[in-house]
Amino acid sequence: MMGVASLARAALYWAPAIDDPLHRAGSAWLGRNAETGARLDQPAIPGADLHALTADPRLYGLHATLKPPFRLAGSYAALREEAARLAAATKPFDLPPLELASLDGFLALRESIPCPALQALADLCVAALDGHRAPPTEAEIARRRPERLDAAGLYNLRRWGYPHVFGEWRFHVTLTHRLTAEQEAVIRPAAEAALAETAARPRRVAELCLFTQPAPGEPFLIAERLPLGG
Repeated sequence: MMGVASLARAALYWAPAIDDPLHRAGSAWLGRNAETGARLDQPAIPGADLHALTADPRLYGLHATLKPPFRLAGSYAALREEAARLAAATKPFDLPPLELASLDGFLALRESIPCPALQALADLCVAALDGHRAPPTEAEIARRRPERLDAAGLYNLRRWGYPHVFGEWRFHVTLTHRLTAEQEAVIRPAAEAALAETAARPRRVAELCLFTQPAPGEPFLIAERLPLGG
């Protein structure tokens, strides 16, 4: 497993189980399998360059953020051990059906109704694993545009390294860049056709995914699938 010297960042994410049809369909939509790193053929959409419009989410892999990416303050082994304990102490739970939504101009899959267990898991990942996070540099803070944040977001950025945590957190599986109205009119029907039925199926959250990015600009991969226990 990677050591600190070779590991740029780690993150705790929700991702569909390997045997979940959403893993296959969502990975194909983005053009990359975050489990294997394999490139995948994307749906052909007349009038749109899906490969270009999914470049950012493809880098991160199909996921919803629980604890945002961070540089390690210590060893990967220590993070993995504590994350595994956290997962083992968490009971599996049902995820509400997911539906396609526009989130600040991005297309994303979001839960159809609030899920307190999901919020609790995200909160726990942020707080309980924070000792493994190296503080953000001033350049990293500047990239979050702190001048545009409200008081809660600014506090979260300074305290937790990311503005959208705890009360500011929103579950979402990002599917595109920010789209113009014209782009969304083309892309959204294709996303509905490719993903809506599969996303709406019932599913159990039974694992916590530890993603890693080996170097800046390289794709994130699933390094561990940590089973929930409870």
